[in-house]
Amino acid sequence: MNSTMDRAQAEPKPDRPRDVSELANLLDSTARGDRAAFADLYQRTSAKLYGICLRLLGSQAEAQDVLQDVYVTVWQKAHRFDPARASPITWLAVVARNKGIDRLRQRPVQVEELEAAAGVQDDAPLAFDIIDRERDSARLTHCLDELEERPRAMIRSAFLDGATYPELAEREGVPLGTMKSWIRRGLQRLKGCLEQ
Repeated sequence: MNSTMDRAQAEPKPDRPRDVSELANLLDSTARGDRAAFADLYQRTSAKLYGICLRLLGSQAEAQDVLQDVYVTVWQKAHRFDPARASPITWLAVVARNKGIDRLRQRPVQVEELEAAAGVQDDAPLAFDIIDRERDSARLTHCLDELEERPRAMIRSAFLDGATYPELAEREGVPLGTMKSWIRRGLQRLKGCLEQ
């Protein structure tokens, strides 16, 4: 068991600064026109840059096209890479991101004609209907307030609270016929008020 641990500790661990240095060297060689260095750079970084393009564009075909543009730009502008300002992978990711955004901006904006909106059904009431309802409600409230207390209370209970005539008659301790006539007379007055 100790020999296994000793071997694990003896194996070299990935050295990120070395990777950064290698990528920087590959970019430097690419800037000088070294095709083999460019191919190696592509092999090491294309999967990551493709992922960036795919996330931005959401289309494999477009991501592949943009990735090609990215590496054309890298071939042409590798001399602009400054290791003092960014790591190689950050610089490459920025190139990929910018190319992806450029492609998004080139996409045609799909604007449907105004007539197409006419076919979209809206179940919400129209503004005029809302205004009319509010006016009607205000008039009804005003006319109800014009009635005497007992008919007003009976009409509100019957039509707004859902009480039945027999329930109202029992609650008020009057015969059903009397209750019906109170409500009928109150409704006639209410109708007269609303028609003015």
